[in-house]
Amino acid sequence: MVNKETRFWILIALVTISGFSQGMLLPLLAIILEQNGVPSSVNGLHATGLYIGVLLASPFMEKPMQKFGFKPVILVGGALVFISLAMFPVWEALWLWFMLRVLIGVGDQMLHFGTQTWITATATKETRGKSIAYYGMFFGLGFTIGPLMTRLLSIHEALPFIVSALFSLLVWSSMLFVRNQWPKQGRGIAVSTTSWSRFKQTGKIAWVALLPGFGYGFLESSLHGIFPVYGMRLGHEVDMLSVLIPCFAAGSLITQLPLGIWSDRLGRRAILLAVLVLGSVLFTMVAILEDHIPALFVLFVLAGMCVGSLYSLGIAYMTDLLPATLLPAGNLMIGVAFSLGSISGPFLGGVYVETFPGLSFFYLIVLILLMVAMAIFFRRKPQRAN
Repeated sequence: MVNKETRFWILIALVTISGFSQGMLLPLLAIILEQNGVPSSVNGLHATGLYIGVLLASPFMEKPMQKFGFKPVILVGGALVFISLAMFPVWEALWLWFMLRVLIGVGDQMLHFGTQTWITATATKETRGKSIAYYGMFFGLGFTIGPLMTRLLSIHEALPFIVSALFSLLVWSSMLFVRNQWPKQGRGIAVSTTSWSRFKQTGKIAWVALLPGFGYGFLESSLHGIFPVYGMRLGHEVDMLSVLIPCFAAGSLITQLPLGIWSDRLGRRAILLAVLVLGSVLFTMVAILEDHIPALFVLFVLAGMCVGSLYSLGIAYMTDLLPATLLPAGNLMIGVAFSLGSISGPFLGGVYVETFPGLSFFYLIVLILLMVAMAIFFRRKPQRAN
């Protein structure tokens, strides 16, 4: 069995391949459905299948983790992902692809819940921001590479799905060499409250730390699920969009680790407010210059540098506020918040594009970022549990 450091990097590798699969799937299916004449509102609604799967799975995962440990949850989740990816080329049907999105959402939530909780439960307070920054940075790396797979459509429509499934299987197999562990409650030890009670207590203590996850989910899913459609309607080429979209995730790779370290030193709240305000300014500039390709490349990178770390900063903030016994519930709830944002992004984005054709899609993103910033600003001192 591997040591603690090797286990950490195996967990990070799993997160990377998950980001790769998600980063590929959203724009890939959006482009295929758009080319098949599917309306943008239906296209956006179809993209919510991934996050519906996350929501369906979330309430039922805490108890299995307490009973069976981290490893089985991660293994089952990873298997669902690569099997579902391999099924996409079998039959091109809107309803089947939606169901496969749901199954990938279930698998991704199990995988992220297991890896995220394992990392946050074993990281020290002094290095928590750095450890979770690695988590976010490598997820972002996967997301950066994923959309490039849309270029394989010119070879064969099935090729991106097959390549992603094989990569997922390869990384998943490394988890077989990791020794299982259990959350702090311990194996076979009964907990004093029900899951719903812990969710309620977690929400009361750390609701403000869930909002960055919601905002990042909205931003990520709308950029990957709706912007390809919006960009094509602006007249941008598919090949250009497949390179432009990863610029946001690439920007997050530059600052993910520094922001995590700075948040350890300066405080999560201050860093979160700074990146949200700067991100709002940059996306306003994107809305003004959306027809200018060189400007879009620069602004997407800068915006990613600011708000591409929202999810990992939110996890670190949540971990600061919660006692160790509530970390599994907290990690589930931040996943649910991310999913709610991710469901809202493609659906509201699709409706927005159809309802306000003369108004830039990016103003919707600016509004969401400012709302999250205001909520964090006015909730100055979240109360921590004893």
